[in-house]
Amino acid sequence: MTEQKKIIDLNKIFKILWSKKKVFLIVWIVTFILSCIWIFPQPRYYQAEVSLAPETTGEDVGGLAGIASSFGINVGGAGSDALYPTLYPDLMESNNFIVGLMPIQITTEATDDEPSITTDYYTYLRKYQKKNPLTQPFKDLANSIKNAFSKKSNGKPLTAKELNPFRLSEKDSKIFENVTGNITCSVDKKTEVISITVKDQDPLVCATMADSVCQHLQNFIIQYRTKKARIDVDHYQHLTDSAKLEYESAVNEYSIFCDANQDVVLQSVNSKRDALEQEMQMRYNTYSALATQLEAMKVKLQERTPAFTILKSATVPIKPAGPKRVIFVIMMLILSSIVLSVWLTRKDIF
Repeated sequence: MTEQKKIIDLNKIFKILWSKKKVFLIVWIVTFILSCIWIFPQPRYYQAEVSLAPETTGEDVGGLAGIASSFGINVGGAGSDALYPTLYPDLMESNNFIVGLMPIQITTEATDDEPSITTDYYTYLRKYQKKNPLTQPFKDLANSIKNAFSKKSNGKPLTAKELNPFRLSEKDSKIFENVTGNITCSVDKKTEVISITVKDQDPLVCATMADSVCQHLQNFIIQYRTKKARIDVDHYQHLTDSAKLEYESAVNEYSIFCDANQDVVLQSVNSKRDALEQEMQMRYNTYSALATQLEAMKVKLQERTPAFTILKSATVPIKPAGPKRVIFVIMMLILSSIVLSVWLTRKDIF
């Protein structure tokens, strides 16, 4: 008994689709109009990218790290440094890092319709973001209904310097989420090259923030890697300053005693003078040793301070990165054609 095979007749399907060409034309026109209505009011955004290479820390015995990196294996985390490059993307998503970006001063690019605006990044995100005029009324209505049933916050709005990453308001939390989506960081596991990409509606703000995020990340890493060394420098600076005051006090006391007993030849006076001189010498030795140790700590701090090489600096983008309006409309036309074709030939296919 032979099994009957089910075959789809492509010629028949093509004839069915060709006979419905007017339906396709109507669907294409409707899809084109709706796609244009949806995509063209969407605010355009620009994109800027910065690439930098951090100085590696720790010893690489026999070049093992370089050999491992050629096979795509990162051994950076095995050293004493807990903040190695693969953790930088997670670091940049933390609220503590984003809070440091809010006070940055930015200037928007002046256009024929709008003048240039100079303010901090937090105020810019809160007040000067362009919105879709088609969908914004619905969002405002939804927010009004939501606010009517929610607790009203007391007090005036916070400034960029008053933001507390431990406790954010609902609006500030949404702003932070937008920042996290607009700023991305990636690290090449082989070369450890850090690439920072920033998206924004204004090209000048986009380039400014890309450069600022890069600098902020460098400062954050420097503060982390030199924290122990800076504590040691401050500690020895305090000890050195105290030892210097004690030495100066001993010198002053010795000088006053010698001036007051210059012509006295009593043994008790000589013993007192020798004791003061020994005390002064001891204070000097302590001060000299601490000053030497302080200089050594400063050298160690300099050695712990990492250096960064900027491979690609930020530039003001000329063309917008999105949304891709033409591609969106074409994709919608293709998608509508596929859906309509399946719907018209569903009986023959299934």
